[in-house]
Amino acid sequence: SRVFSVQIPELAKCSVLMRDRSRVEDTIHCMQRAGAGSLQVISDFDMTLTRFAHNGRRVPTTHNILDNQLLINEDCTKKMRELLNTYYPIEIDASRSAEEKLPLMVEWWTKVHELLIQQKIRKDMLTQAVKESSAMLREGYKVFFDHLAEHQVPLLILSAGVGDVLEEVIRQNHVFHPNVHIISNYMDFDHTGVLRAFRGQLIHTFNKREGALSRAAGLRELQGRPNVLLLGDSLGDLTMADGVAEPQNILTIGFLNDQVEERKESYINSFDIVLVKDETMDVPNAILTYITSSRDNK
Repeated sequence: SRVFSVQIPELAKCSVLMRDRSRVEDTIHCMQRAGAGSLQVISDFDMTLTRFAHNGRRVPTTHNILDNQLLINEDCTKKMRELLNTYYPIEIDASRSAEEKLPLMVEWWTKVHELLIQQKIRKDMLTQAVKESSAMLREGYKVFFDHLAEHQVPLLILSAGVGDVLEEVIRQNHVFHPNVHIISNYMDFDHTGVLRAFRGQLIHTFNKREGALSRAAGLRELQGRPNVLLLGDSLGDLTMADGVAEPQNILTIGFLNDQVEERKESYINSFDIVLVKDETMDVPNAILTYITSSRDNK
């Protein structure tokens, strides 16, 4: 009796894995009946809205974009790389629990932020650094951002990256629409435009729940939208919807970019839909098109 799969052919792509297909289809169907006015999208940024790799090369994260001679010196580059090589394997290690990783992630980002502050980064150089970087949003990003804006669906981006850089990437891709809200690590510049600190509480991969609870609650645009489409590339991203008041339907999509075999099982058990080495927004776009189409909105 099911006809949903015919209407969302993208779910049949070989890169799509689902633990419980019928539950996914039921959730999408419920969201579609409630319509765009009940929907919000919550997404991670680095390696979720941006590509993981392109033509076999890693695409830079917001922190990597700062690795530019305009902003930081060689010594800082070297130290940041050493930190990445130490802590990134821990972040994606399937054999360690989130509790075990948490203090180590705090340690990592705190050290990175301290290094960046020492470099006295200049605000007016950020735009140029983003322009010179090979930052890339996923294929189909324009359709994604434009579609959400057109239907006035809020997009909350919750990122452990650097908010100033993230905003610049979105701006340079011409998709910074009024429905986009960002919770991230923002730089605090002094009156001369030099970085002197990072504002507020540190957001990292495993404390997004706190970020979502404390800050998302204040966003009036998100109220009265009990249906959530959540996008992430890390198991820590699954807590991003914890700030939603009285959620009805939550559909989670996980991008499994790296260490696929080691992490596949945990991703399938955690996300509703898992996209394996998929550098596009095809599946989220197809689901959004289906939810916002008014066929059954009676």
